[in-house]
Amino acid sequence: MKAFRLDELEAERAANKGAYLQFLRERNMSVGLYALDAGELDPQQPHGQDEVYFVVSGRAAITVGTETTQVARGSVVYVPAGVEHRFHHISEDLRVMVVFSPPES
Repeated sequence: MKAFRLDELEAERAANKGAYLQFLRERNMSVGLYALDAGELDPQQPHGQDEVYFVVSGRAAITVGTETTQVARGSVVYVPAGVEHRFHHISEDLRVMVVFSPPES
């Protein structure tokens, strides 16, 4: 078993001074914590893997392809591989768990 605590992951991510911390990598998936502060711009480019975002905290909008929706704590969003997507209008610091399948390259 591998178990993680969100507060410890957030501290590690912040200590590494990066927006993204991959904390689990297995044969068929990887999982990370992504952080964007209020007002920040999301620099993401499309990925070669399917993704699932689970919003842990914060508020923002996300556009996937041509569709836009509001997200907040508890929101889950699926993004197919290769599709343009971006968080925007981040009104509260955003913390998102990201699952990539297959694992992020």
